[in-house]
Amino acid sequence: MNIAVVDGMGGGIGSQIISLLRQDLPSDVTIYALGTNSAATSSMMKEKANKGATGENAITFAVNKADVIVGSLGIVIPNSMLGEITPGIAKAIASCNAKKILIPIIDNEDITLLGIEKKPLFLAIKDAIEKIKELK
Repeated sequence: MNIAVVDGMGGGIGSQIISLLRQDLPSDVTIYALGTNSAATSSMMKEKANKGATGENAITFAVNKADVIVGSLGIVIPNSMLGEITPGIAKAIASCNAKKILIPIIDNEDITLLGIEKKPLFLAIKDAIEKIKELK
């Protein structure tokens, strides 16, 4: 199984996801750390991702190698993460064939999510890991 973890800004959410994936999944799972910037990619690579890539072109290419894509809901919203998620990145992720597991957090004040249980980030990430384990 190939899992792509997409994050931007400082890569904090992606790093937490990769850390928990490494704890809970077998070592034969390949994890791609896909950052919108080098700081995010570097942070995720420290958590033992197999491969890392940075920027729009790398992300739009690599998501097509993934069976599962994990990240915050913002990775499919153009211009989220203060513009780091380009329309091209959002489109590539939303339209590729991989299963998307999105954590319902957004850094955009213009978007309000309703009907979603508010829970601590760690628990939302654990829920995402459980969904991935169900796919294996």
